[in-house]
Amino acid sequence: MTRPRTSPATPGADTEPRTRAEPGTPAEKRADAESRTDGTQDRASTEGRASTQGRASTGGRASTAGRASTQDRAATEGQAHAPHPSATPGTPLALALTPPPDLRADLTAHLGSAAGAWLHRALDEAAAHPGTHGPISVWELRIAEAGRRCGSEYADAARVLILHAARADTDALTRVYFQGTAAERRAVLHALPHLVPGPEALPLVEDALRTNDTRLLAAAVGPYAARHLDPHQWRHAVLKCLFTGVRVDTVADLDRRAHRDAELARMLGDYAAERTAAGRPVPEDLHRVLTLTDPTAIPPAPAAERGSRGTDGKES
Repeated sequence: MTRPRTSPATPGADTEPRTRAEPGTPAEKRADAESRTDGTQDRASTEGRASTQGRASTGGRASTAGRASTQDRAATEGQAHAPHPSATPGTPLALALTPPPDLRADLTAHLGSAAGAWLHRALDEAAAHPGTHGPISVWELRIAEAGRRCGSEYADAARVLILHAARADTDALTRVYFQGTAAERRAVLHALPHLVPGPEALPLVEDALRTNDTRLLAAAVGPYAARHLDPHQWRHAVLKCLFTGVRVDTVADLDRRAHRDAELARMLGDYAAERTAAGRPVPEDLHRVLTLTDPTAIPPAPAAERGSRGTDGKES
């Protein structure tokens, strides 16, 4: 029995709060098991979650909507964290496009000693006990605590690596996605290109595209969606990004898929006309995508020739 779904998170929210499950459900066992593992009574909320159940975060810090600063986390965990390009919200494609060995090397180079040791143990555990085991697998607990152990700016990358080490299949990914927080769902979406070669995990992408959580949407339009969403779904995903303010730079393979797409051009034109008629500004990104649909435009250059936009249109 999967845990009750929560309502969609607000745009830009880092995570979504968990709902309490009925006694004896896998979600409740998961929370209990983690409490025993970490020696705490409640899950820490270092990624800025609002603690709707009034729980205290690790170290007695109140879990409020304002997230703790990096310096505070470093003092609590005994380690310093520097901004990490592949794990920051502005570069979600890097998590899906970077091979796991390279991602691990980059991440461990930036983590402090305590966080690096924790990550090493977590990956070893996941590799030794892959797949799902009973109500909750040990690697699922590590995914849940990654934010507290590594810091929010590193957590997405750590979770992707744990999922890869555990060789999570579509069933395991689906379980983590629907029982997890928004942050854990993001990690599942980032991990899809590394773990699922076919379209069987598309329901997870489709679910994310129905939300208004901008970080979840950015994760959903990665290379997995570029490969497997049909043209109709993909066009609506692009429009959803424009509507919610998600930058189209996060849409994988945008140049190639939008090129000469007359139907996308029509949809963009209709959307622009509606915005103008309502006295609202037309998103600047809309004009960029509309230019890509022009049948007379020059086809997109290879990734190596596009400089800073080298990840656009690239598949891993």
